[in-house]
Formats: sequence, structure tokens, C-alpha cells
Amino acid sequence: MTQQQAVFNQGLISFLQSSPSPAHAVVTMVRQLEEAGYQALNEGDEWHLQAGQGYWLTRGGRSLIAFRLGEQGVAETGVRMMGAHTDSPCLKVKPKAEILRQGCLQLGVEVYGGVLMHPWFDRDLSLAGQVHFRNDAGKLQAALINVEKPLAVIPSLAIHLNRDANKNSEINAQLHLPPVVGLKSSDNPSLVFRKLLASWLGREGYSVDEVIDYDLCFYDTQPPALVGLNEEFISSARLDNLLSCYTGLQAMLAVDTPQAATALLVCNDHEEVGSASAIGAEGPFLESVLRRLAGEEQKYQRMMARSLLISCDNAHAIHPNYADKHDENHGPKINAGPVIKVNANQRYATTSETSALFSSFCDLAGVPYQHFVVRSDMGCGSTIGPIAATKLGVRVVDVGAPQWAMHSIRETAGSKDAWYLGQALQAFISRWDGS
Repeated sequence: MTQQQAVFNQGLISFLQSSPSPAHAVVTMVRQLEEAGYQALNEGDEWHLQAGQGYWLTRGGRSLIAFRLGEQGVAETGVRMMGAHTDSPCLKVKPKAEILRQGCLQLGVEVYGGVLMHPWFDRDLSLAGQVHFRNDAGKLQAALINVEKPLAVIPSLAIHLNRDANKNSEINAQLHLPPVVGLKSSDNPSLVFRKLLASWLGREGYSVDEVIDYDLCFYDTQPPALVGLNEEFISSARLDNLLSCYTGLQAMLAVDTPQAATALLVCNDHEEVGSASAIGAEGPFLESVLRRLAGEEQKYQRMMARSLLISCDNAHAIHPNYADKHDENHGPKINAGPVIKVNANQRYATTSETSALFSSFCDLAGVPYQHFVVRSDMGCGSTIGPIAATKLGVRVVDVGAPQWAMHSIRETAGSKDAWYLGQALQAFISRWDGS
């Protein structure tokens, strides 16, 4: 690992640690954008944009678009777009969460996305997300909360009571996943959790009369780490897909001088549940921003014809213990470069043209690249790429850093691959002539 890669990875680790929820990820990205001179925009305002200036805006506090206007008009150059998503599979707290069983206080949870459930057991869990409350003046407010300290655990059943646990252990999400947060107390169980939320918000300086609602997820408190004899791997929660959010952001910030073409990063929430929401990739957020950049329908159509979106979402690295799960010619390796993802049934939006374009960006950056095609007898996941291609009619290539244990509470990627991907994205923004 080079010094540049080491610095990049320390920044990635810090970002992962400070982003236990999509809302926290957006706040962390906004902080870096503002430090780099990007200015805030509000969708409800009239925009007065200047060439060479960077801007950012959010929706719902969990989706972000950042862009830097090029020196030439968007209709002439198109837009260099990068896309990722802020959400990860997790356990979300239900609105009426308190459960009292056998003297234990638990919180009911709903499975968000395609969670790999077994790794969630016996972990030190905490809570993070958004809380909506009424303050002492009767006004509704919203705040972010990150408890940080271990708050809960989902204990496994002892093997003595389940002798077939290592052969066939089915998990019932309703019965087996509610985390234990404590033992029965004298307080009314139905009020305990909201009282705790009010108390935690009070420590942050908020005056809370009543907690109204929340969007909270459990997360593993174990911090990210570099792993391996030579620190070949990075191990963390939420690599899918905060790794791509961070990499796209750093590519934007690294190109700090005005370019001819406009560069844009979109990070949507709700990808893990299909993207169908006002702030998801199937919603109008990106299209509405692009139309405002173009100004007129004719210019919008010309702009889209000259644009390209690189959809960044991690790929399945070949597993040394399960190599038969990959097509023998398309098993991406850790630390062998970003992966171009291809699917004939359009689960990925890559075409031969956009694949060739991305490989040329890797060549310009001097980094390796790989290909992934799922086995012909297995189903294939998807990304925001096909959604963007369908809604916008824009050219799209689906790529990502290879990783193991996708959708586990703790995932593993190579310590070089995110940096490799970032170098290719920088080449796309600053060195592609649009042809």
C-alpha cells in the first residue's frame, strides 16, 4: 500500500465510523463539501449559478447531490455523473418498539433490505438516525442522534439447546431478531424508549417536550479496521455502499480546478429496498436538478445525449472458500481493481460502449480493472444504474470495488480497490474529452 493509498484509507475509515446511518453519511459529506467551498442550494429557491463554482443540496436529509459547474455550457459538454447510495441493509426500530418478554426489555425491529441475519447475533449494537420531536415551545424539530455506546445485543441460542445450529438454523425475523436493551424496570415499558430518546437529545442541547417519531437503525459498534498480514483488507460495516459514496466524493474534491464540463455526484437513499421513493433513484431528485442545469428542454436533451453516469456499487469478489459461486471467467479478485458489472438481462445498465469508456478511464489513470458476470444458473442483483438509464435515457456503466460478505453486518474489501476506483473517477471527470 502506497502512502497515498494509506491516507485515502484513513479518510475512508473515518467516514465509515462517522456515518452509522444515511442521514449521518449525508451530514459528513456536506461538511467536506463546505470545507472545499461548495455552496448550499435549496430546491424551493431560485438558483443563480456561476461557472466553476461547486454546489450541494439534499432531500429528506438522506440523499445528496453535489456538482461543480463547468466553464462550458452543459448542452455542449454533457455532465460527468457519478452515482452511489447512502443506505445499507440493517435493522430499523419499529414505531411502537417496546417488547417485554421474560423480564427482558426488547425493541421490535423491521428488516431493512436483504440483511444477512446470522452475523447480527452477539454483537455490541448501538442506535443512530433521525428523531422528530416537539420542543418546549410546541414547535416540531428534527435532529440526528448517534448513541455510540453499546446499547443492545441479540443473543444467540446456546448450541446445547439447538444441536443442529451449525447445520440448519432458521431465523424468524419477528421472533428472533428483537435486540435486548435491558431488564424490566418500574417505568411503563411503552414509554421507556421515547423517554430515553428525549434524554439523549437533551444531552445534545435540545429542549424536548415529546418525541413524535424517528427513523433509527441499529449498527455494530466495532470500528472499521485494516486487516491482514500486510493490511491488504479493510473490514467494516456499510462498505456497501458508503465506500462508493466516499470514493465519488473524493474524486469530486480532488478535481478542484474548473473543468470544461460539469461534474456531478448523486448519493440516493433507499437503493437497498428498490429505490422507489421521493429521495430514491427512482424518484425525481436527479432529473429535477439536471433539468434546472439545462434550463430548456432542447438543451436538456442535448445535455443528456452527451452525458455519462458511472453507477458505483460494490461487486462480489471471488471467495476462496466458495469459488464455485462465480462464473469461472468472471470472478473479480480483491485488490485487482474496480469491477465492470455486466448482465444481459439489464440488471446492470452496462453496455459494450460504456464498458469500453470506463476501461479507458482506468487506462488513463493507470489502474487495473476487472469484469463480473453472474453465473448463468443464478439470479443477479441490481443497482441504481438501470433505473437512471430508464428514467433519464443517459448512458450508464455499472462498476464497483470488489468485496466479500455483502449485506453482512461487517463486510470486507481490498485496501487498494477504493483508491483505484477513485483514480478512474478522477480521470473520467478531468481527462475524458467526451468522445
